[in-house]
Amino acid sequence: MAVPKQRTSRARRDKRRAQHKAPKARTNECPRCHSPRLPHRVCPTCGTYAGREVISHEVAEAPRAEPEQ
Repeated sequence: MAVPKQRTSRARRDKRRAQHKAPKARTNECPRCHSPRLPHRVCPTCGTYAGREVISHEVAEAPRAEPEQ
């Protein structure tokens, strides 16, 4: 069995590991609202997936200021 003669230094080890980073997440364009979304997932903006509405999104209204009496 092969055994290393010298211990690998922290600098050499970390230089090698510097290339082991996660790639940037890919995004697709939603065909309905054209906002970016992750592939094979429901669109967070309009709530559609594969051409049909999966999540019903209601437009949030701004809270109205009640008149003082």
